[in-house]
Amino acid sequence: MSVSHSALVPEWLTAPAEANELVPSVWPASAHRVADGSVEVGGVSVFDLRDRFGTPLYVLDEAEVRAHARRTREAFEAAAARHGIRARVYYAGKAFLSTEVVRWVVAEGLSVDVCTRGELEVALAGGAEPARLGFHGNNKSVAELERAVDIGIGSVVVDSPIEIERLAAIAERRGAVQTVLVRVRTGVHAETHAFLATAHEDQKFGFSLEGAVEAVTRIRQLPSLRFVGLHAHIGSQIFDPSGFRESASRLVDLHADLLAGGEIPLLNVGGGFGISYTSVDDPQPIETIADGILDAIADECAARGIPLPDVACEPGRSIVGQAGVTLYEVGTVKTVAAGEGLDRTYVSVDGGMSDNARPALYGADFSARVVSRTSAVTPALARVVGHHCESGDIVVDAEYLPGDITPGDLLAVPATGAYCFSLASNYNYTPRPPVVAVRDGAARVIVRGETVDDLLARDVGVAASDSTLSRGASAPSDGDTE
Repeated sequence: MSVSHSALVPEWLTAPAEANELVPSVWPASAHRVADGSVEVGGVSVFDLRDRFGTPLYVLDEAEVRAHARRTREAFEAAAARHGIRARVYYAGKAFLSTEVVRWVVAEGLSVDVCTRGELEVALAGGAEPARLGFHGNNKSVAELERAVDIGIGSVVVDSPIEIERLAAIAERRGAVQTVLVRVRTGVHAETHAFLATAHEDQKFGFSLEGAVEAVTRIRQLPSLRFVGLHAHIGSQIFDPSGFRESASRLVDLHADLLAGGEIPLLNVGGGFGISYTSVDDPQPIETIADGILDAIADECAARGIPLPDVACEPGRSIVGQAGVTLYEVGTVKTVAAGEGLDRTYVSVDGGMSDNARPALYGADFSARVVSRTSAVTPALARVVGHHCESGDIVVDAEYLPGDITPGDLLAVPATGAYCFSLASNYNYTPRPPVVAVRDGAARVIVRGETVDDLLARDVGVAASDSTLSRGASAPSDGDTE
């Protein structure tokens, strides 16, 4: 089979010199092959993980999450300290949220941002202090805002004129003064998938630059609200700080104009820092990103002769993404003529778009490796697909896997710690997999997996049938009529 590039082979994808290599930038630092060729993560064998918890399985390296959280906090605190200010880092609950992960990131000094009542309750149950929580969202309900005010949440990022009035009324009824930020669309957006870019004008989040002035003016008229700063988020999967520099220029312009109405102690620059999903992804070190963002804000403030506010950021997937590996078992393998003189091997696994929706939603690229053994057979162009009844059920669109891949092999997809569990579904009535944390040779379930019984338990028809039978009534036969 020819391995020259074509429409079937992405430009970035090349046949690996070593088919069994685990690319360090993509996998958790603890992932490595042992003597029999299989892989351990966090000191735990993939065989042990399969035998104890089954597949598919989300595996999350606790030490990796903690290390990324700590390194990010230290990078931003150091960058801020050089300019004589403070920095706060928020963990993005939407990337991956469980009470255990909340405990990890809080212990490493991070705050947490949430965007629904469910995320809020998980964060609280995980021990996050209400004062260190931020509440996002473009359509927060009255009940959500009431709960946020009642617990004394640290800040609410307001997103519309309606929400300003709604929140002010709630806070006033409770005799509270709620701290708020105003989300702004700066017109700068990341060079990424259109649905991941969140600062351009034609989208649902935030205020325009002009609208933000009106929003802040109104907030300052309301005694139950306290305006503390602007918030902007330019996108996701961002590899360098260049986009933040332009966004900072526009944000600081607005910040400077608003200073005439009172102090503004904080500027939240958002985040969305990227990770490596494939060997060619090359995000800059978090220290470089932190320095670039803080330097840009400092330069813009100095140019306008205004004091530098404290800075907050929301790194997103970069805290948890690389810490996750999804483990599958290969079910079927078949080779098809894919065109242009190329064959493609379809490797079907026991999960799919229900546990990783990102390829279907965004066309996201992932990597894969056989992790139950090594192989000396020449790698072949492969597509890893799921078991769902959809032709778009693709886990890894293009990868070179051993030519002797076979049913029963364990296959792992790295960099699945963010937005895979969070976006998981029950499509085709598939139970969602468990999440297992690994560290220092030990593994434990941190989110229980679902069973078919769990899915049936939500079906009222099943419950009604069980109830009828439990009362002693029998189901009618084919001949019964009423």
